Amino acid sequence: MSDLPKRVAISEEGPREGFQSEKKMIPVVDKVRLIEALADTGLRHIACVSYVNPKRVPTMADAEEVASKIRQKPGIEYSALWLNQQGLERALRGPLHVDGGVRVTASDTFSRKNIGKSVADAMVEQRMSLRTFKDRGMPVEWGIILGAFGCNYEGELTTELILQRVQLALDEAEMAGFRLKGIKLTDAMGWATPRSVERLIGAIRNKWPELEIALHLHDTRGTGQAAAYAGLRMGVTRFDASIAGLGGCPFAATDGAAGNICTEDFAFMCEAMGVETGLDIDRLIEVARLAEEVVGRPLPGHVMRGGTLTAAKQRANA
Repeated sequence: MSDLPKRVAISEEGPREGFQSEKKMIPVVDKVRLIEALADTGLRHIACVSYVNPKRVPTMADAEEVASKIRQKPGIEYSALWLNQQGLERALRGPLHVDGGVRVTASDTFSRKNIGKSVADAMVEQRMSLRTFKDRGMPVEWGIILGAFGCNYEGELTTELILQRVQLALDEAEMAGFRLKGIKLTDAMGWATPRSVERLIGAIRNKWPELEIALHLHDTRGTGQAAAYAGLRMGVTRFDASIAGLGGCPFAATDGAAGNICTEDFAFMCEAMGVETGLDIDRLIEVARLAEEVVGRPLPGHVMRGGTLTAAKQRANA
């Protein structure tokens, strides 16, 4: 497939994944200020906090306080991440949206580094979470494959292994009484390239043509935007991104690397190619600059420095 979709949905990960990777503590007031500014850009989903062990991720120790202070606007989904049953129970007590899902890590080593459990042990605990969703009447529609394109600890991962992980997600959901509608492929390790995106999406579609695909890509090695473009050409319409390129997984062995693909850069590319995002690029640029102010360092976004083509044309014609 080579025709680009008419419209894509971009979910914002900056406040969650971005702040969890920062070395210094970010004041609650600044976290909330950034989240509320993002809500004025046209975004419809903002990941705000992670309910994780504060000893392992100190910058998320204030998750409850941040969640309680966000002034939520109607029509926007403000969400929280959880990785285990304890985190899920914390999230469910809070005011943010909680997605039901099945998470499967591709490599066993990354699973141990990221959540402190092997893939097998993590699945045992996740069955508790699936029972919680069932008891509460919450939908479970997506499977998430963590580190789907490669592993900085184990190296290249075969397509066959990832297909096995997808099957595991489908099976676990079915055993709990759910039917997944889609699979999100994540790349915290920064291994995705256009070719590997095409290969893996193609393999999944060959086996499960009914499944939607979503992408969560990182720009660790400078291939994030190109990999996202490959996803667009494959018809993917759901992407995660991070304002100004904030982010990076603290357990992916990529310390100091760029984070998620940049929200304003990806939105600009889409709009320039006629793919609607529903986002205000100029407003996103303003918020990207705010993100730099909040973290106190330069961030890897490009459009906030180069400006949009619309602005360039206006200057040229002045």
